[in-house]
Amino acid sequence: MATTTPHPGATYDHAGAGAAVARADWRDARYQAFALMRLAFTVAPIAFGLDKFFNVMVDWPIYLAPWINDIAPGSGQDFMYFVGATEILAGVIVALKPRYGAYIVAGWLAGIVLNLLTHSGYYDIALRDFGLMLAALTLARLASVYDPPLRLGRH
Repeated sequence: MATTTPHPGATYDHAGAGAAVARADWRDARYQAFALMRLAFTVAPIAFGLDKFFNVMVDWPIYLAPWINDIAPGSGQDFMYFVGATEILAGVIVALKPRYGAYIVAGWLAGIVLNLLTHSGYYDIALRDFGLMLAALTLARLASVYDPPLRLGRH
């Protein structure tokens, strides 16, 4: 198994966690990839989340598998309001703390993939969202290098 060496210019956590956090360096392709993916996984969930309320880009309830529609309270559009709010929140979390938000987005995309795989006729979209899920997981790994962990309760 390959080992990871800290990025040149990394700062070290001397409080016991041992985590290295690399500095933002726009000349570094790794940091550029992190920043680009952070932007994408902030903007896309917020934009698509907002559209769940207005259905401008697409009529979102048609993508809801019947079994989910049967167990969710209210109509398919009512459920899309919940979905939209969740996606907006996930995008905001990625913007603020991609180290954690990227895993939330990846989990959410896994749920979307499951929904689409159980709703005949949307396998191509499920494949696309599976690729997006892998990209969100990639952002999470990059964020582990560029986004320091939360330090709750420490002064």
